[in-house]
Amino acid sequence: MHLTRLASLAAAFLIALAQPCVAEQVDSGVPGMIFDHDVPITMTDGLNLRANIYRPEKSGQYPVLMLMGPYGKDTSMADAPAYKASWAKLIAKYPGLCKKSSCRYIRFEAPDPERWVANGYIVIHADVRGAGASPGVLDPFSPRETEDYATLITWAAHQPWSSGKVGLLGTSFQAINQYQVATLKPEGLAAILPWEGAFDQYREIGYYGGILNVAWEFWWGHQVVPNQNGNAETPLIDSINGGKDTGAPLSPELLKQNRVDPVEAFEKHPFDDDYYRQRTPDGSHITVPMLVVANWTDWSTAGYLAADSKQKWLRIQTGDHLTPFYSEEALALQKRFFDHFLKGANNGWEKEPRVAVQVRRPDGATWRYASAWPLPLTRPERWYLDASTSSMSPATAPAAPAEKSYPGLGDGLTFTSAPFEEETEFTGPISVRLWVSSSTSDMDIFAAVRLIDPQGRDVTFIGNSDPNVPLGLGYLRVSHRAVELGKSTEYSAFHPHLASESMTPGQLYPVDMEFIEPTSIVIPKGYRLALTVQGKDFGYGRNADIVHANDYALPDEHNSGLFFAAHPNRAPALYGGTNTVATGAEHESYLLLPRIPSRN
Repeated sequence: MHLTRLASLAAAFLIALAQPCVAEQVDSGVPGMIFDHDVPITMTDGLNLRANIYRPEKSGQYPVLMLMGPYGKDTSMADAPAYKASWAKLIAKYPGLCKKSSCRYIRFEAPDPERWVANGYIVIHADVRGAGASPGVLDPFSPRETEDYATLITWAAHQPWSSGKVGLLGTSFQAINQYQVATLKPEGLAAILPWEGAFDQYREIGYYGGILNVAWEFWWGHQVVPNQNGNAETPLIDSINGGKDTGAPLSPELLKQNRVDPVEAFEKHPFDDDYYRQRTPDGSHITVPMLVVANWTDWSTAGYLAADSKQKWLRIQTGDHLTPFYSEEALALQKRFFDHFLKGANNGWEKEPRVAVQVRRPDGATWRYASAWPLPLTRPERWYLDASTSSMSPATAPAAPAEKSYPGLGDGLTFTSAPFEEETEFTGPISVRLWVSSSTSDMDIFAAVRLIDPQGRDVTFIGNSDPNVPLGLGYLRVSHRAVELGKSTEYSAFHPHLASESMTPGQLYPVDMEFIEPTSIVIPKGYRLALTVQGKDFGYGRNADIVHANDYALPDEHNSGLFFAAHPNRAPALYGGTNTVATGAEHESYLLLPRIPSRN
């Protein structure tokens, strides 16, 4: 990450030493908890960010848990329009949640400070620059924002009530920026716990396989811009004092000048250039102890694999993005981790298995523990495609040459296995190698790995942001097919995304799909696998024949996961041609699966 580390952090250090804690102390309504509201903390350029500080009433020095986000440190999940559905889901799953806390201070994707203060921690929740009560330009994940975070950490480490050790905790946005700030190694940072956060700003956020992800337009317009500092029209209510918590009103013109729309920025940067490199951490600089929590659907193991931390742990879970974070099991895990690294507790954490994964089955999931990721003994297994029969199998003998075509914006092709003759597990990274051609000079490929039950129905799973997802989703814009061998692995090819290379219409090209997430499934006897290849977003419509994860009502059309590609850069004249997949002989196309040997 290209930031001016030494000068900025030296300045932050001096600020941290010199600046007192000036706050409006509010009656927290929680016995034993002091609440300092809207504390101004000066950044290296002189601008004050605002933070809420929750700390034990009993005097002493305590470790600090910190997070910094754009969603409003004073915005109640129960009342904000963008979060009401999430709150309803959370309370439905954990009806006793608000019996163990007043729930007054729970914020979107943030820890409940009451549960931590009672355990001898201080919690600091800051509004990022340009959001909520913090003025300035709102520019998500920018170097300026990361430098601010480092300054906040240094400041917290030097306060009289601080033990000098700071840990970072939060999900999504508040996990992504943990990776970023950890590269700066600010004084006081002792451990991080990024819960379901992306690592690679190009491949996991801006572009999937070189295809622009416009799903962020909804996030930006519905969750971030309403909380922009100076937005007098915000529907969000300050849950502490009432009214608005977005500072002095600004004109619409100034508001627009004070924010950097990420999707507009992505459009200006179609390749993995300095814009993304400034926002994607250098894993070799991440050495702090870390517990990474990933999800089988959307947001991956990339941060764990890239980090150079000697003390790092990985958990990969199934389920939605929000509710598991607030479970009693999760809270106990988080506390054991931070008690060990922030309090020095001899609680056996160092003996915790380095890797824990929830292995999925059609009817649930069970935890498995291992020493490494990918799991030891994983065996890559090729399932070869046959265009003549629309089938796939692990046969070693190459099939006869065949080709099959489909409209670029249609439903594509599906290759289906025979019913499995015995229970079989695949857990780990997946990839797809295809030989393709198009009638145009470019094509987009969307791949979905699916599980089919004996009745021919899709078996879906609860995903990060979608209650019905397949086993895996892959993407590639064929003009981005170049591969960097030095960064590729046996399981996945690394695409540098540095330039566009047009296709010659009618010519076959070998391409390797990008799958951001690994997968996990134990396939029962009689079930089948399917691979769907098409030129548009994959999703389940209202009339899909599925065994779905819950009673979620499907819309007429629906894309799976956090990715959505419909956009002007998907011109039908270019991406709506006739596409072809070739199989067999010298054009072997296959699905690569991570086979886990039977332990019987």
